[in-house]
Amino acid sequence: MKKAILSLMIVGSMSTLHAQLNLGNITKAAGKGVTALTFTNADAAKLSKESVEYMDKNNPVAGTNDPYTVRLNKLFAKHKSQDGLKLNYKVYKVKDINAFAAADGSVRVFSSLMDIMTNDELLAVIGHEIGHVKNEDTKDAIKSAYLKAAALDAASASSKTIATLNESQLGKLANAIMDASHSKKQESEADLYSYDFMKANGYNVVGAYTAFKKLALLSEGGSPQSGFQKMFNSHPDSNKRAEAIKKRAEKDGLWKDPGTVTLPTAKLTK
Repeated sequence: MKKAILSLMIVGSMSTLHAQLNLGNITKAAGKGVTALTFTNADAAKLSKESVEYMDKNNPVAGTNDPYTVRLNKLFAKHKSQDGLKLNYKVYKVKDINAFAAADGSVRVFSSLMDIMTNDELLAVIGHEIGHVKNEDTKDAIKSAYLKAAALDAASASSKTIATLNESQLGKLANAIMDASHSKKQESEADLYSYDFMKANGYNVVGAYTAFKKLALLSEGGSPQSGFQKMFNSHPDSNKRAEAIKKRAEKDGLWKDPGTVTLPTAKLTK
């Protein structure tokens, strides 16, 4: 597996292991120049597409007939277009536990996340990541990542034009995107989006609760950081967020006690 993912753990988006991104001697952009840079939704989508294409080339992607792909397509077949967003889905067959959605509509789910999540939990996690895109949180994240990866100086930053990145810079951009974190407000808003997504589509909203409880169990279990910690760094307080979901579901009359939440001992293929 290439460094772009090895140094990652991801979305965005439900809870995410942040490795330190080593940018070496990259030149820092001058403050005034960075401020002058115009960064649009179209720029965010363009850079997201390029960085995701880089990650797709440098990581094992599940094939069309792979059980992971079949399961994901079955779950999200009717969500290729969601809330005005055109989405495309793929599975990375890697050990890290994560998922993310990029500003261009690319949704990438890691096989190890699928192994520990039920279908309802997976719907909640990806709904959360889609929320980050819809709320334009990913736009802010990719702008910051771009400024680092492009190694802009004052002149290029103040040109108000998004530069074309070379292969090395795309690798750095991919790392920075995966290593990005969101504010507590952004995370709460994405949680709400996920809940509303589940509710509107008739899915079991308790899946959002149990997904967070599983992430909390992983955090408490002392699992190796390379497996899941990045998700927790970008999505902290899993237990508190689970309780917030529970309160909302109780208020809406949708709460059903799931019983004791445990981690599966075998892969989930359904």
